[in-house]
Amino acid sequence: MQTVSIKLDTVDKIKGFVNIVAPLDGDFDIVSARYVVDAKSIMGIFSLDLSKPLELHIHDAASAERVIPLLKDYIV
Repeated sequence: MQTVSIKLDTVDKIKGFVNIVAPLDGDFDIVSARYVVDAKSIMGIFSLDLSKPLELHIHDAASAERVIPLLKDYIV
């Protein structure tokens, strides 16, 4: 598993982020404090405290290699 800090502080950033990760194979979770949501769920992301950076957990190495370059605008 690989962890990356991301910032999703606008509606457009959230929509863009979900549009990137949703079609990909693999499991992606977003962690905010003690809450964990599926990174492919726009409703789940909106339920988090978006004023602070979030942790993106990528559960397999092949997915991490593909998705990290695509998320350069979101990584803190």
